[in-house]
Amino acid sequence: MFAHRKITLQGPAPLRVNVDRVQLHQLLINLIKNADEAMSDTTAPVCIEWSEEKGCLFVTILDQGVGLTNPKNLFVPFYTTKPNGSGIGLILCRQIAESHGGYLSLENRHDRTGCRVTLNLPL
Repeated sequence: MFAHRKITLQGPAPLRVNVDRVQLHQLLINLIKNADEAMSDTTAPVCIEWSEEKGCLFVTILDQGVGLTNPKNLFVPFYTTKPNGSGIGLILCRQIAESHGGYLSLENRHDRTGCRVTLNLPL
């Protein structure tokens, strides 16, 4: 899936979080795939960072793509900007995060073009 994309990982020592690993796996696949597809430059990395703050795990996914063109419709069912998209990926990701007591947010990056995805889960 990401044969030609560099993915950088940065964070403290490994953390343990009590989640349904199949659901979290699907959530991460969707978010990283979105980041990968948003970038036309195959040499630019997708960066994944994590940290622990106040008993919560924060995972941040950063891409260098075009950014969010219509942020108000991110979680509108069946809304998509992709030619072959279904418009359910981000909704599913948000539902998985919330079912684990966390949240998911997306915003345009302020330091360069691209998107910043933040996943918060309680530890």
